[in-house]
Amino acid sequence: MNRIAWPKISWWPTGLRTRFVLTFVAVAMIAATAASGAGYVAARGSLIDETQRRAVDSVRDRITRLAPDMSYPPDQQALDRLRSSLGDDVMVTYEELTSASGSALGLISDNLRTAVVEQDRFAVQRVVGESGPKLVMATPIMRTGIDGRRSESGVEVYVVEDLSPAQAQLDRWTRIVALTIAAALPLAIVSALFVSRSVLRPIRRLGDSANQLAAGNLSTRLEPSGRDELADLAHTFNQTAAALERSVDELRHQEAEARRFVGDVSHELRTPLMALISIMEMLEADARSWSPEDQEMAAMAVERTRKLARLAEDLLEISRLDAGAVELRLEEIDVAHAVADTLRTRGWSDEVAFAPTGPVLARVDVHRLDVAVANLVGNALRHGDLPVSVEVRAQTDDVVIVVTDHGPGLPDTDTERLFTRFYKADSARTGSSGSGLGLAITKANAMLHGGDVRAHDIDHAGAQFVLLLPRRLNEEPETDVHDAHA
Repeated sequence: MNRIAWPKISWWPTGLRTRFVLTFVAVAMIAATAASGAGYVAARGSLIDETQRRAVDSVRDRITRLAPDMSYPPDQQALDRLRSSLGDDVMVTYEELTSASGSALGLISDNLRTAVVEQDRFAVQRVVGESGPKLVMATPIMRTGIDGRRSESGVEVYVVEDLSPAQAQLDRWTRIVALTIAAALPLAIVSALFVSRSVLRPIRRLGDSANQLAAGNLSTRLEPSGRDELADLAHTFNQTAAALERSVDELRHQEAEARRFVGDVSHELRTPLMALISIMEMLEADARSWSPEDQEMAAMAVERTRKLARLAEDLLEISRLDAGAVELRLEEIDVAHAVADTLRTRGWSDEVAFAPTGPVLARVDVHRLDVAVANLVGNALRHGDLPVSVEVRAQTDDVVIVVTDHGPGLPDTDTERLFTRFYKADSARTGSSGSGLGLAITKANAMLHGGDVRAHDIDHAGAQFVLLLPRRLNEEPETDVHDAHA
């Protein structure tokens, strides 16, 4: 069963500053809303309770003051006088008699009238009419006898109080709360930006310093300020940078000493090795009259001596490249003709297929080109199978030299490792004629020109190495090009 892979949608911003600001603003707005809302709810409840208490107390006071002056049982005139004394929106009832005035009396519910009749108590109910919120109050009038006993008089009073002023006050408070929350938003944003700047500035400085450290500026240091965690982090960074600088300086010193030693040894071995090769070649010529075993030993000694001489030459070349002592002597040549000369001088013309289609002009160092091509072709002949072919072609800005063999192909490893020093794909092939430095020297010469060399497998063949060198045909001729860092 195939499952559909839905794309992941990232809605949360990735920038630390943006997330900090959004989080700060969100928390500030939530706090402002919660505080304003809590204050509004408390003030609203207090205002409603106070308004209701005042209305109830007012009605009770007026009824208490007017009730003793009524005659019992009251007639219609007595009910009218009581109703008019209590104000507008008042209804007074006694048995079948009713005195009422006002347009809000329709808000008096049956439940409220039942509560007054059956429970004999002061009842209050808040309702909302067409003209706004109202407070409906209902109470029976109690009659006090000469003996002080209280008894029902049968008179019921219903008063409807307008709560519009209280509602208007609540509306004003609501607008104030909304404006307060709205005003808190820009204030929260400004505060968040200020705080984020002060908090993230040390982190940004730390990032910049880390980038400078990664770029090679090992003397980069931070100036800690304060005594918080960021200051501790700055101290830790400085300690790490100082330790790294000491380690790198020590490694550079050791590497320079090792390169100097290799260069000195290679240089000192070069002259005696050349003399030794001459002696061994003379010995090999004299060995023709010897026994086959002695001839084989003499040939082996000559081959091993030549290998040792090539290793010394390669080590000397590597040390010169590392020391930046190589000078490019650029001249405009036909690269195809130079490659043909390389194959001919080394006796490879019969083993390597090379058919140039025409001249390919470029400004290169002839000696460096010869070394690079010889290393690539020699590597193909040693580790690949025939036929080995070489192709030279021109691109817009580069000249491309392709060396292809029909061997087993490249080892199952990172192709960049092929160009490291002393790398050999087969650890058991330590006795091969190669020094393990040829491809590294080719890479260094290509980079010295501003080019590159790559390797890959191809179908129906073996390994293929591609050397790219800039043609530089539009550049002004220069006598020498110095390499500052090979």
